[in-house]
Parts: sequence; C-alpha cells; structure tokens
Amino acid sequence: MMLAQQWRDARPKVAGLHLDSGACSRQSFAVIDATTAHARHEAEVGGYVAAEAATPALDAGRAAVASLIGFAASDVVYTSGSNHAIDLLLSSWPGERTLACLPGEYGPNLSAMAANGFQVRALPVDDDGRVLVDEASHELSAHPVALVHLTALASHRGIAQPAAELVEACHNAGIPVVIDAAQALGHLDCNVGADAVYSSSRKWLAGPRGVGVLAVRPELAERLQPRIPPSDWPIPMSVLEKLELGEHNAAARVGFSVAVGEHLAAGPTTVRERLAEVGRLSRQVLAEVDGWRVVEPVDQPTAITTLESTDGADPASVRSWLIAERGIVTTACELARAPFEMRTPVLRISPHVDVTVDELEQFAAALREAP
Repeated sequence: MMLAQQWRDARPKVAGLHLDSGACSRQSFAVIDATTAHARHEAEVGGYVAAEAATPALDAGRAAVASLIGFAASDVVYTSGSNHAIDLLLSSWPGERTLACLPGEYGPNLSAMAANGFQVRALPVDDDGRVLVDEASHELSAHPVALVHLTALASHRGIAQPAAELVEACHNAGIPVVIDAAQALGHLDCNVGADAVYSSSRKWLAGPRGVGVLAVRPELAERLQPRIPPSDWPIPMSVLEKLELGEHNAAARVGFSVAVGEHLAAGPTTVRERLAEVGRLSRQVLAEVDGWRVVEPVDQPTAITTLESTDGADPASVRSWLIAERGIVTTACELARAPFEMRTPVLRISPHVDVTVDELEQFAAALREAP
C-alpha cells in the first residue's frame, strides 16, 4: 500500500470522501504549487514572458504524455480539454466525413461529430458494450469509413475496450483510428498504435481543470486542414502549431506537466495494477448493497464502478444526498452521457489509488441509508 499512502500524503486532506476521480481527481501539493508559481510569475514579468520561461516545463509535459501513448513529443499539442481536442481534430478533417464508433459513445463526442458533419455508424459490441473486434473488422473491410473513433474507457461504464486489437484491425483495413483517452490516460495502457489520441488533465492524472492534450502522428497531421488560420493564407505554421494556436491557461499547462511527471515517477504499470485492484474491491463491497446492482464484472481492470438502482432510486438525488449528508462525492450519469446506449441513469464511483476498504464500506453503508 506504499503507493496509496504516498498518493494521499502528497495531497491536501480531503474534506469527506472523494470517489470521483473519473470526473476530477485531487491535485497534489506540487501541482498546486507549480500552477500558483506560474500565475505569480505572470504577475511579476508579464504573461508572455512567463510563458516563454515555462517552455522547458511544457516541453517536458509533452514528452511525458508522448511516452505514455507511444508518440513523439513533437506530435503532442496542448488543448483546453477533451471536448476541445475532438472538435479541433474533426473540424480539420479533409474529404469524406464518415465515422464508426461505439453505440455507447460519449454524448458530447457525438455532438462534436454531428456539429462537424460526420455520418456515424455503430461498431458491433457485446452485451457489456465491448467492441467485437472480429465482427468490426469484417464490417469495416466490407463497408469502410473514413475514420474510426474509439473511447477506450467510457465514463458511464467501467468496461475496458480492446483498443490495441481494434487499432490493428482498422489499420489492416486502411482506416485511421482516433482514441478518446479521457478516462483511460493514467488508468489503462494507451500505447496502442492509434493515429491520434486525446485526453484531459483533470481525471486520473490529477492535473488542473481546463487543459488537455491532442497527439497526432505526422502521416495523419499532414492530411489535416485546420480552420484557423485558413490553409491558403501564407503563414509559416505547421498543422500542429495551428491546432495549438489561441488563448490558453499557461499556469494550468504547467501544473499538468507536473502531474504527468508525478504519474511517471509513481510507475504507470504500478498505478494501473492498483486501479484494477481498487475496481475489484469496489465491486466486491458494493455487490452486497440491497437496492443497487453493480454493472461491471468484478474482474474488469478499471477503477470505475457503476450502480443501477433496482428499487427506483434516482441516482442524481442520491448523489446530492451523499454530498450534503455524508460528504461523499460521486457522479450521477444521466442518459445524455451515452444517449444511444443507456436505458437508465447510474451512480458512478471512481476512487483513486488511495482509497481504502474502510472507505468503500463507509460508502456502502451510506448508500444503504440514502433515501
């Protein structure tokens, strides 16, 4: 449990019980201090001078992310988050706008696809929402699309997708693959050979809100046509420089760089193993709570556990009660989170590596008392 204690000691004492890392993890003292120090430096020397001085830290952040996903540091740009990243990518897509994704695709991703004129086709999945790679391979070979988009780990269900296998199948069919790693980066192995990967800072990597990353391999980047500035303007900027152009929170990016560095120092494999253990423990404890059904199989290698009410309880109301009466933070996933798959809202917990069995049992006891 050394990792758990180190993770807890590195952060402010939590006010209550935080089981919501899938929404927003708790930042460390080092991340908070780095973000604050940059903001102070902006006040001392000016924002642009401070940003230039922070270049080594920001480059280190790019390199750290690149090492986690199997890209070069030069392939990585900062964004304001996952929603921003997918919109940047899809709005720059040339030619045919057809796309295949999971039936349980994240609602805001579907909105970005629609807003950018993509026709969406569902990939075949099993009863748990896991993509059936062989069936998908046959369908994509017979009826190809311009792009496959895979959310490696959904926010409404803790099922790990066979990302590497799907990427290989798509590449055999000549189709590029984009991975939404918002829930997966820092949680699952994201070095799966994808053509583009994007993620946010605030979830399992425990960085600040309002920052994310987008990585695009050079072969794909050469095809993109960013909207701003227009491609026919004689401005000497690369595609990735155009994608990263715009106002941003430099302090948050510095904090994110520190957070990714902390993750690497802790050991990504060690963190993944501990999060898988957290998921098993969570499902074992919660399987005994009357009125709720654990959705995921107990051995899923993720720390996301979702609960369906079996007696009509409203997850949103239960979440509010848990916060107000017990100081326990969870997430209520409404149908809009996965509008083409979800049939009932769920209550989600997503504890990080520092959670204890006592805390999980504390949550289970509170759940039994919730109205």
